Amino acid sequence: MSIITLISDWGSGNHYAGAVKGALLRQVPEARIVDITHHIASYDVMQASFVLRNAFPDFPEETIHIIGINTEGGIETPHIAVRYQNQYFVGADNGVFTLLFDGPPQAAVELDILQDTDYYTFSTRDVFVKAAAMIASGKSLAEVGRAYGPLNERIAFKPVVHQEKIVGKVIFIDSYENVFVNIDQQTFRDTARGRRFMIGFRSPGEGIGVLHESYSDVVPGEKLALFGSTGYLEIAINQGKAASLLGLQMNDTVSVDFNQE
Repeated sequence: MSIITLISDWGSGNHYAGAVKGALLRQVPEARIVDITHHIASYDVMQASFVLRNAFPDFPEETIHIIGINTEGGIETPHIAVRYQNQYFVGADNGVFTLLFDGPPQAAVELDILQDTDYYTFSTRDVFVKAAAMIASGKSLAEVGRAYGPLNERIAFKPVVHQEKIVGKVIFIDSYENVFVNIDQQTFRDTARGRRFMIGFRSPGEGIGVLHESYSDVVPGEKLALFGSTGYLEIAINQGKAASLLGLQMNDTVSVDFNQE
């Protein structure tokens, strides 16, 4: 039984997700279809890569992931299928794969699949589903397309690291309005070297000078910072909405200053 996941920016108020699931069940009747999310911001491959890279490692090997973000194919952004860490990923090579993976894929092919319709606006249903069905049936990537590479590179935001400061950016805000910053735990530790620090952001006087291990370490309504399951710095409010209450938005600057007295 094949596991096939879907991630997209379609939302829930239209026919797109239903049509893709129907096409999948018609071609792979035994498939277990898992919705990762259909609420990625429109065309936002950065957000899609963040969500998927934090979800796919928990799936079994041979899972097939269909990426329905910026799916229009072209010479610069062909439709491809990729094998990485013994799982499969199908989508347009618009940069999402290099954001999603930490290293080179095991294999990658440009899809060689004829559509069943004359319309080119719904590649997820008309191309990606057929590719997923072929992979689910046991076909190798070599039977799905021709060898492809290198992947289109898109550089993820990296924090700027100084001796006394790390300057990062907000890269994701979840449905609880917890704020994720592109400062990973190892970078923080290597720079901090045991020193005191202050995490600062756009709200004056709202800095945080201590790290916690869970949201419930503080009373409801109090802000906190922690490194959670993603490995990135989070700014949150216990049982509250940090993004709204602290005025934080995507791409806002968050800094960590060391040697605080």
